[in-house]
Amino acid sequence: MRRRIFSLLCFAVLGSALAFGEPGGYRDDIHRDRRDLGHDRVDRHQDLRDIHHDRRDIGKDRRDLRNDLRSGNYADARRDRRDLRHDVRDLRNDRRDLGADWRDTRHDRRDIRSDYHRY
Repeated sequence: MRRRIFSLLCFAVLGSALAFGEPGGYRDDIHRDRRDLGHDRVDRHQDLRDIHHDRRDIGKDRRDLRNDLRSGNYADARRDRRDLRHDVRDLRNDRRDLGADWRDTRHDRRDIRSDYHRY
């Protein structure tokens, strides 16, 4: 008897979980994917802006490093080298992030197409 009551209770819980599992249907999926595409576009724009600023900073740091080495100011040259390494590392990370954003955009576009064809 206990086994029967337990199995009926499990069946009722599973049935209710399936009924309340995914509200909204395919329209919410498409809306969520389009909103995610918009966020990806903003992320790509910010990454491109950061890459532009990092390149400008690298050029400035290289110019300062050359001037410091030419004038014999080695303490400032050491500081400029450290700043240059930091900017190059930041540029590499921004490029990697930009590539990830492009891959995410392609995935979201493919997902939207599959949502349209699925329903």
